[in-house]
Amino acid sequence: MSRFRMYPTPAQQIALLEQCGHARYVWNLALEQWSMWTPAKGPTPGFAEQCRQLTEARAVFGWLRAGSQTVQQQALRDFDQAVKNFYAGTHRRPTWRKAGLHEGFRIVGAQTSRVVKLNRKWAAVKLPKIGWVRFRLSRAVPDAKSYRITCDRMGRWHIAFAVIPPPVPAPGTGEVVGVDRGVTVSAALSTGELLTCPGLTDREQARLKHLQRRLARCRPGSKRRRRVQAAIAKLHARAADRRRDWVEKTSTDVARRFDVIRVEDLRVAQMTRRPKPKSDPQRPGRYLPNRRRAKAGLNRGILANGWGDLVTRLEHKATGRVEKVNPAYTPQTCSVCGHCAPGNRESQAVFRCVACGHQANADVNAAVNIAAGRAVSARRETPPRVSPKREPQHATSA
Repeated sequence: MSRFRMYPTPAQQIALLEQCGHARYVWNLALEQWSMWTPAKGPTPGFAEQCRQLTEARAVFGWLRAGSQTVQQQALRDFDQAVKNFYAGTHRRPTWRKAGLHEGFRIVGAQTSRVVKLNRKWAAVKLPKIGWVRFRLSRAVPDAKSYRITCDRMGRWHIAFAVIPPPVPAPGTGEVVGVDRGVTVSAALSTGELLTCPGLTDREQARLKHLQRRLARCRPGSKRRRRVQAAIAKLHARAADRRRDWVEKTSTDVARRFDVIRVEDLRVAQMTRRPKPKSDPQRPGRYLPNRRRAKAGLNRGILANGWGDLVTRLEHKATGRVEKVNPAYTPQTCSVCGHCAPGNRESQAVFRCVACGHQANADVNAAVNIAAGRAVSARRETPPRVSPKREPQHATSA
């Protein structure tokens, strides 16, 4: 919501990459100090001690002194916050930052106010040790206390202001919608709408396969290999941009139309893990087939449809209005009579109830069950429809 595309000059790109290298070096150095902790050595340096060490290092090394102290000190502060988040259990363990993959730095304080609007379409921000850099005005610039400069694998530069946008207001109609996520159909709504996340076209997929084959034949470290890697990164970035655009538009539309949004409670990270190898008891040191290539294709399909991103953005935009429903046997349960059986779902797209004969799209039927909040037990038993006014009965012994 607050990210803008930057257009630095070639000289400014070199200076930006140097600043990214300084921030990455300081982060990795702090991570190395933190990783060397042992009970015998005692505590590792904290943020204040690392800032003093940074000041001493800048006095000794000229290449480090040529960079911005704000950028380097903020990298230490970001690492300190990452360690606190790790100990709090909200984030994973801090990892190493690599060149070409983690290119970016953050600016905080009074320097964030150095933003000037040039005209209707362009603005400029003054970065320390670099100067004024232009960026495209796709929306109004928010009033933020910090911003982050990043560079993706395609070489595109962006500036993102740290501002949390307000949630989308509810329509107040009381409507409830269920969202069923799938691989063939990215999202099916209980209203009957089938939404598909756009990806690479057939021609782009053929070009991606051709480039991957060329990459396998390139010599490591050669210029041709770098060119092929850049072309592959361009295709992957194109697919990611389309997926992100679809997620933003879909989540905004759903949040504006419905008061309550019910989705499946899926653990996407666990679902997309690679299968564990199976040892062959007959042949020590050998392994049995575990269908890892089929699982890899399923993982790519799940990630390409943005299952996790869609629910995350819905929770951001429809705060307090997203409910997660147990997905147990919702695709096999009839949304009309409630009968649950494996034979109800004839195929991926066709649902035909063996009890009442109800026929509908399988994904839409599952979305209706999710909207109703229906969940079936592990024994696939349909809960009996008993009047709430009925007097409770004593259980009889077998």
